[in-house]
Amino acid sequence: MSDATIVLFRPVGLEELELIETAGWKAFPPRLPDQPIFYPVTNEGYAAQIARDWNTKTGSRHGYVTRFEVNAEYAAKFDRKIVGGREHEELWVPAEELEEFNRNIVGSIAVTQQFLPSD
Repeated sequence: MSDATIVLFRPVGLEELELIETAGWKAFPPRLPDQPIFYPVTNEGYAAQIARDWNTKTGSRHGYVTRFEVNAEYAAKFDRKIVGGREHEELWVPAEELEEFNRNIVGSIAVTQQFLPSD
């Protein structure tokens, strides 16, 4: 495999962030049974939009943007989907592939932004 990487982002809530921390900032937690797709996004602006507009209104009401790199050759096998405007691009990784996806993360997962509830 090539050494080239691509940068991806993932909006997460507090619970998922704590599981990432438990994994040493090296892996995302397994998907729940009703979550067949793991969908990192291709730009930070879209990740921030989800973290701010969705994560702060559900669950722990905290939203975080994570940034990480994945082996580009491996990541190329997954479909990219536009789910709104051009900037709403996601990589669709089947849940059963997440363990292998995690093994292809290069370096650590980092938090780049944090959003707290507004009330």
